[in-house]
Amino acid sequence: MRLFVFGLGYVGAAFAQALRVRGWAIAASARSPEQAAALRAAGIEPADPNDRDAMASALTGVNAVLITSPPGPDGCVALESVIPALAQAQAFPDWIGYLSTTGVYGDFEGRWVFETSPLKAQSVEGARRVGAERDWGQVGSGMGLTVATFRLPGIYGPGRSALDRLRAGEGRRIVKPGQVFSRIHLDDIISGLLASLARPRAGGIYNLCDDEPAPPQDVMECAARLLGVPVPPDLPFNEMGMSPATRRFYAENKRVSNARAKAELGWRLKYPTYREGLEAILRGGG
Repeated sequence: MRLFVFGLGYVGAAFAQALRVRGWAIAASARSPEQAAALRAAGIEPADPNDRDAMASALTGVNAVLITSPPGPDGCVALESVIPALAQAQAFPDWIGYLSTTGVYGDFEGRWVFETSPLKAQSVEGARRVGAERDWGQVGSGMGLTVATFRLPGIYGPGRSALDRLRAGEGRRIVKPGQVFSRIHLDDIISGLLASLARPRAGGIYNLCDDEPAPPQDVMECAARLLGVPVPPDLPFNEMGMSPATRRFYAENKRVSNARAKAELGWRLKYPTYREGLEAILRGGG
């Protein structure tokens, strides 16, 4: 069995490892000689996404493809690279997973959103994701490919959590009354992708998130108590001095439902809330 990952980052690397231990061969995109060398050293076949022949070779006989890279101003670069290479290789993977974001929904003033909710992206980045989802859906249906889309909220896990921010002296409790966010532990993303891989459905769209949308200050307080350090003081929400990414983060307020993924994929969360997730990271030495 063979997996190709376009964008071997935090999630892509974890998914590749999950399949590797199951006996899969792994190939991935590499944009520089240094990145290609690092992938080879890790036992992963690299392919330059701008080299059609190299991509076709990496995609020959592929069973699954995961797309993690964000779209740019001109659309999804992965689509422009992967689809022609698949055609050249005459490869028809059983499953293509496209990682999107719950940012496609925009702001719902704290109400629940579902996969059928209107897409009201408020940021340029969110709007690009809406376009990329549409493009992958159209190409998938046009070519008879099984493309599934996964909308992810805030991702946390080992090396990327409130615990790490506190240890780095960057923990803050910004309080915006009524504000909640959904989030997802890395391990639960991987189990959701594996569940979809086992039950592929063309055109499937799934929110992968935990069971408890919560204010960000609650998560920071939980992390501080787990570490036995003082809880950072409350900072009233003020856009002044915030980075554009942080402003976008606080501009959207919604609760994301994971009911469809549970019902259709039989997906079950290892960490239903941030509390179990943070505790597990700490126990694991993270």
